[in-house]
Amino acid sequence: MGLIGMVGRSAVIAGTATAVSNRVSRRQYNRWAQQDAQYYQQPAPVPQYYQAPAAAPASASAPAQGTGADDRIARLKDLANLKAQGILTEEEFAAEKARILGE
Repeated sequence: MGLIGMVGRSAVIAGTATAVSNRVSRRQYNRWAQQDAQYYQQPAPVPQYYQAPAAAPASASAPAQGTGADDRIARLKDLANLKAQGILTEEEFAAEKARILGE
């Protein structure tokens, strides 16, 4: 085999190796892209933050105008829902409940 034959053979081997390497890289990239797509399609967990009761009085010293029994009951129900969801601790619930009932 002459010099040209060896150069040709080396070129074929190098070309085949490059093609195989590119194919492996492409397949691996596609697999990772599918895994990423599956990961990002899953809904993200929604963080739950403390939400103050909707009808808080304007000032702590004077109750708001028109605060009646119905308003207190609604605020206590909202407070109980926050506690049931795990947003409020037992201590926070008791303190806020005492504040609402003390108005």
